[in-house]
Order: sequence, then C-alpha cells, then structure tokens
Amino acid sequence: MSSDPVVDSSALVAPTRPAPTTRWHHGVELLSSMRFAIALLTLICITSVIGTVVQQNQPAINYVNEFGPFWASVFERLGLFSVYSSSWFLLILAFLVTSTSLCLWRNVPKIVNDLKNYKEHLREGSLKAFHHKAEGEWALGKDAALDRLAAVLGARGWKARVQEREHGVMVAAKQGVANRLGYIAAHSAIVLVCIGGLLDGDLIVHLQMLVQGKSAYVGDGQVHDVPAKHRLSETNPTFRGNLFVPEGGTENVALITLSEGVVLQPLPFQIELKKFIVDYYETGMPKLFASDVVIHDADGKTTAARIKVNEPLEHDGVTIFQSSFEDGGSHITLRAHPMGRPGAPFNVKGDIGASVALSPAQVGAEGGMQLEFTGLRVINVENMAPNQGAGTDVRKVDLGDSVSQHLGSGARTTGVKSMQNIGPSISYKLRDKAGQAREFNNFMQPSVVDGQRVFLLGVRESPDQPFRYLRPPVDGKDSLGDWLRLKAGLSDATQREQAALRYARRVAPKDRSEMIEPLRQSALRSMNLFAGAELPTPGAEPTAGMHALQSFIEAHVQPADRDRAAEVMVRILNSAFFELLNQAREKEGEPPLEMSQKTQDFMLPAAMTLSDSFAYPAPLLFTLEGFDQVQASVFQVTRTPGKKLVYLGAVLLALGVLAMLYIRERRLWVWIEPREGGSYLHLAYSVNRASLDTDRDFETLKQVLLNPTPQD
Repeated sequence: MSSDPVVDSSALVAPTRPAPTTRWHHGVELLSSMRFAIALLTLICITSVIGTVVQQNQPAINYVNEFGPFWASVFERLGLFSVYSSSWFLLILAFLVTSTSLCLWRNVPKIVNDLKNYKEHLREGSLKAFHHKAEGEWALGKDAALDRLAAVLGARGWKARVQEREHGVMVAAKQGVANRLGYIAAHSAIVLVCIGGLLDGDLIVHLQMLVQGKSAYVGDGQVHDVPAKHRLSETNPTFRGNLFVPEGGTENVALITLSEGVVLQPLPFQIELKKFIVDYYETGMPKLFASDVVIHDADGKTTAARIKVNEPLEHDGVTIFQSSFEDGGSHITLRAHPMGRPGAPFNVKGDIGASVALSPAQVGAEGGMQLEFTGLRVINVENMAPNQGAGTDVRKVDLGDSVSQHLGSGARTTGVKSMQNIGPSISYKLRDKAGQAREFNNFMQPSVVDGQRVFLLGVRESPDQPFRYLRPPVDGKDSLGDWLRLKAGLSDATQREQAALRYARRVAPKDRSEMIEPLRQSALRSMNLFAGAELPTPGAEPTAGMHALQSFIEAHVQPADRDRAAEVMVRILNSAFFELLNQAREKEGEPPLEMSQKTQDFMLPAAMTLSDSFAYPAPLLFTLEGFDQVQASVFQVTRTPGKKLVYLGAVLLALGVLAMLYIRERRLWVWIEPREGGSYLHLAYSVNRASLDTDRDFETLKQVLLNPTPQD
C-alpha cells in the first residue's frame, strides 16, 4: 500500500488567466493612474504643437506644394491637417475624461471622509513619532486647560474635536482642508473642459453626418445649388461656421469646413448686411472694421445691430463674430494691352468672382483664354523703404544681370521699414484651354521703388509662391503710356526700321552722309536682337532682351573688348528707343520728347523692364482703369453649448490650483493629561506639504500653546 499522502489534484492546477474581477481592477487602476494621465497630457501637448506648426484646414494643394505629394498624402491620412477634429485626437480626449473621472470616483469618497475625520482616535503614544512635537505643563485643571486650549485654537481658525479618555483628553484640530477641495476642483475642471471641447468641436457634426447620412461637399458653385445631403439640420446643437454676406445682401447658410470638404449649416434667422465700415490708420493699416446688420427672424421680427471685432452679437442661441472682410463682387474695368505682338488695347468689364472668355484673336492664341477676376484691394500697405545703392549710375549696365533682379519683389529693402499705402490693386487669373492658370496682381497707382516711380505688375505660377513684379517706369504723365508705346513699337518690324533710320539721320555728321547706312544697320540689328527677331548666332536658341545682346557680344567680340562693346550697344539701343518712342508719340498726336536728363532717366529703366517683359508669361497686360467697390463681411457663427462648461472648468481649475499651491492642510494633536497641580500637554503637528516656514510656524504655535500670555 502506498504511503504517499493524498493530494487534491485541483490544487496542482495553476490558473491560466486572472479572474474577471482582478482584470477589471487592474484596468481601472491603470486608467485612473497618474502615469496614464500624464501620458495622455503629453500626447495632447505634442498634438497642440503639431496643430500650431502645421496650418490647419488649408486647401489640399497647399499641403502638396509644401510637403510634396508623398508626405502630404501620409500626413493627410494621419489627420495632421485637421488635428483637433481627427478621430485619434478625440479618442485621446475621451480617454483623458475617462481617466480623470475614474480618478475622481476612486478618490473623492476618501477625500470627503478625510475632510470629516479629525483623527481624534490617534493614540497618545503615537505623538512621540512625529517630527514636530513638544511637551509642557499648564497650572490649570483639565477642564480649565481644555477651555483655554479651545479658545486659543478657535481664535486662530482651527477646528477641533475632543475625545475623552480614561487617563486624559485627546484634542484633534485641523486647518486648511480646502487644499483637498482644490484637488477635486482641479480634476473636475479637466473633465469639464474636455467635455466642453468635445461638445463644441466637430464630433457632434460628424455624428450627425453619420446618423443622418450626410456627406461633405467638394466643389464649386452657389450655396443654393448644393444638394440636401450636404446640409445639416437647423436644430444642430453645436457648430462653428463662416458666413459670407455682401453689402445689400442677405444670407442664412454658414459653411462648416471639414478635412474632407464642407457642409452647410442653415441658421434659424437671416443676416442682412446694410453697410460695412472700415477705418484706417495713417499708414493704411485697418484700425476698425464693423458691420451694420439687420437680423430677420422666421416670425418676421427684425433686429438692427452693429457687430465689431471683439464685440460679437448673440441672437437666438447663436453668437455672431466679425471675422474679416472681403470683396463682395465689385464692378471693375480693366484695360488689356497686347504683349509681344501688334494690336490695339481694349477694355474688359466684369465683377470680382466672375470670369470672362477672351477670344483667340484677343489673346493671339488658339482656343482663347479665360480671365477670372479674383480680388480687388483698395488699400495696400507695403514696406517701401529705399534700398542701399539706389543711386548707382544707371549707365553702367551689366548685360548678364538675371531677370530675377528686375522681375523680382515689389519692394526689396535692406531691413529699414517705411510702411505706406500704395493704393488699389487688382488680382486676376488667366487660364488657358488646358486649364492651367497663372495669378496676377497689378497696382493701379505708381510707387517709388529704388528712387524710381514705377508701376508694380505681379505674377506667380502657384498660390504657394510669392509674387514677382515687373516694374515699368512712369512717363511724364505718371502713366504707363510711353512704356506701352515702346513695347508695341518694338514688336513691329516696320516701326523698328523707321526708328533705326531716324536714329542714323540724327546722329550722323552732316558732312558724313555715308555713315547713315552703317548707323542704321547697327541700330536695327540692336533692336532686332533685343526684340528676338534675329538670332545672335546661326542655330542658337531664340532669345530676346539684354540676354540676346549679351549672347551676340560673346559670339562676335573678343573678351577684352566686351565691356566697351556692351556700353556702345546699350547707348545705341537707348538712342534708337528714343526715336521709336517719339515716332509712336507723333502718330498719336503727342509732342516728341527732348533728349534731356529726365528722358535719359526714363529710357534706361524702360529698356531694362522691356527686357524683363519677354519673361512675362501672358499675352496680355491688364491695368486697372476703374472700379465700383462692393464690400462684404465674413462672420463666424457659432452655437457652443460647451462654452459654459469650459468657462466653469476654467474657474474651477484656477481655484483648484490656487488651493493646492497656496493652502496647506495642517493638523494638530494635543494630549491633555491631569496631574497634581495642573495638566501635562503633549503636542504633535503635521502638514501635508512642508516648506521653509513649517518649522517657524510650529515654533510659533508651540510658544502660544505651551507659554500662553494673558491675551491668549
């Protein structure tokens, strides 16, 4: 018979997984732990940095231009272009709310009990273990000592509880219990702020779209043409959108911008913009802008109001902010001037936001082009400080200067600032038959750049690029007339030949008629090279402007003589341009110019800008002839039920932090033991957060309790 003990086999089987109660306990422990909350707050801080560095809710093309197609696609999938409405950010907030709520659920009962508990049951022997302790005697009986102690503590704001024991009395007192309330207030504030943020964010909008089968709208068109599947309910409890209202117009549909497009939010009332008001500083910077509006309710009631920046209007639960202002469809007239080909200028009329078709005959290109009026700015404040070196000798010309040195920024400065209003400007796009468009920005009035009065004619290939400006000089009438005459005459072979002959006859000595033909040929070749009508060398790439002259000199002149040859050719060209301009003026009935210093100061910048004009990527140059401005206000309309929660949370957070930082919870125990001739006192003192003043506070308290004065 075996002598082995009998063992229960179930005791040998180890559990393979924790009990459900244990798993739940560990899960709650993790979610409510401080390390988990700190990790979530760290993620939120990192996310906020990303949301600050990366511009949010911009057009997709902007991100492609900035980051490239690959990384733009990656960042879009990660939701970095709309961080605060992304699902993972909302999930982080939800976890933070859960974590903080669990922390409150676990600790609030303990804190409440601790607030009620004076801990008067502490044993008298335990007082000896405290760091701050003291002993003394009063020549008072137990009852008298207890009365005096109560009076002293009460006068200093201590709340106490007494426990009678067999050998004496234990007095337990406390002060500064609001410190514990600060913990509850601060944690409750986090919950309220996060819930308010979730309510006022895009979460409710996305939930509505999911439940109601709505989708974001992508594309152009009029608001009233957008289908119902892209419109939210008028009773939407929370939203934040933009409303565009032109002067004299009425709107009641706001646009809510999402990462995937826009959705339309109808309002329970209509906003009519009576007048937009803008006031400027002397520099031209906006000082004040406001909107006089009339609110039309569904029941026919009207309310007049003025909405200013930082002074919103609240109506029917919706807050209306003055966000910005734009053009509301101003009526404009542009003058089109052919560039690089003969042709008469013509006028084009239109409205901002609209477009006009230009025929092939007008643009000199098959298929024609589309002219899109994109913007009108009546006030433009720019830094127009002069450059260093603006007074250099303009006769010393480097024919190798790049076009970017002239077709560059509107006002290149050296760090000095001189803010000036340089007048109205018109923005437009020219779109070819393939759909490719360039954007242009031309100013109506001349500006002083580098000491020269010029017009600023801007162009850029895409919205992410800065404008580069062609800067033709003004003539005696402060207009572009003479420069445009030069441009038109340069593109006409007959006019170039006539101007070359005029030049030769003017500069040839009267007794040297045989010099007329060589001078004519030199002037004609210079103008033909400049106009791109003659190649510098056979088989060379077509070129024009100063680059063509430079290529010709490099191909036909020895290096040692090139500087001198360039100077001679530029002088010939300027003189020929002088004749070209005068013959054009005579044809239009204008008096000819005299060869004065003023004329010379105009001719060389004009020649340089004509050279740059060959890089101007448009068949037509448009100047702003006149406009009838119509302004529009952009309002931000919000319905934010979580706002009150956020405000309450902010107040609680401030109070909670102040309570935790500046209020110290202090506890005091006094054991009173009757003895012959008086009472024995044993003190113990504790504080939840020690500081440099703790020792001093205890010494003061000990002095008051053990050595009371008559006043005490």
